Amino acid sequence: MRRTVKTFKALSDSNRIRILKMLEVRPLCVCEITHVLDLASSTVSKHLSILRDADFIVDRKDGKWVNYCLNQDAAQHPIRDLLPLLSEWLPDDKTIMLDKEKLKSTDRNQLCGL
Repeated sequence: MRRTVKTFKALSDSNRIRILKMLEVRPLCVCEITHVLDLASSTVSKHLSILRDADFIVDRKDGKWVNYCLNQDAAQHPIRDLLPLLSEWLPDDKTIMLDKEKLKSTDRNQLCGL
């Protein structure tokens, strides 16, 4: 039961849902997510930690970047079943659509100053 509670706790916050929906578009770094959500990087990092702990996302080092992406290789039953459903959630939600639009003009090189 602990695994199921952790899974649904991860989905119980609108910002975490927004992060998951953004990660459907492409892998993102903390700076990009912070920019789109307009939150402090420490808050975004906490949300990412909860999502990673629940196995919804994984992080991968790519040179100077740490990219976060959906865990397409999730072996755990709830995540494996929920991720395909996630892509069908909120297709017409205004906030999600605005996030994805903002993401199009988000440049990690400018945001992160690297």
